[in-house]
Amino acid sequence: QVQLVESGGGSVQAGGSLRLSCAASGTLFSINHMGWHRQAPGKEREMVADVSVDDNIEYADSVKGRFTVSRENAKNTVYLQMNNLKPEDTAVYYCIRRQRKSASGPWYGYWGQGTQVTVSS
Repeated sequence: QVQLVESGGGSVQAGGSLRLSCAASGTLFSINHMGWHRQAPGKEREMVADVSVDDNIEYADSVKGRFTVSRENAKNTVYLQMNNLKPEDTAVYYCIRRQRKSASGPWYGYWGQGTQVTVSS
């Protein structure tokens, strides 16, 4: 099993910044992606950012140029630096880790408990 512990959410005014962190522990495999999804009230959960163990990165179009995802493999930790926040960024942010034991094996996904980010105008 894998446990993901998130921190760093909160409330901020539009234009402000926040940094989220997520640390993974448990049975970890070296082939993995870590990243962030978010879910706003009444909306589906959506991918925000994803980074592979070898630093291949993807962003949602809505956050490109404002959010930066990074990771420290030695600490099994992923970060999300969020700048120039907008009210539409308000959501619960969930850390996710996808991993597999071998290149041909199945992917397993794990979610954090979620952290609230609220951006006021």
